[in-house]
Amino acid sequence: MTPLPSFDDYQARALAAGFDEVQQRVWPAGQQVPTHSHPFSVEALVVQGEMWLECRGQTQHLRAGDRFALKLDEPHAETYGTEGATYWAARRNGRDG
Repeated sequence: MTPLPSFDDYQARALAAGFDEVQQRVWPAGQQVPTHSHPFSVEALVVQGEMWLECRGQTQHLRAGDRFALKLDEPHAETYGTEGATYWAARRNGRDG
């Protein structure tokens, strides 16, 4: 696996690429988030644990080092593994990339 960047490096690159903000999201073990959407587009990097992202009729199994992206207002659901998961989310508020 390619070494993960530091949060500061990830944030700096995301802001330089035109994202508005970068957040660290930490989810507990076994958490399930039913289908929902957000008023922002997002590109994220999983940095710990594992999760399943259901979107566009498909389920992705994501682990540390994996990336995912969601469009503005795109419906999706999330399930987190037995150790939970942490990801860094670069957001473009109110717009797609």
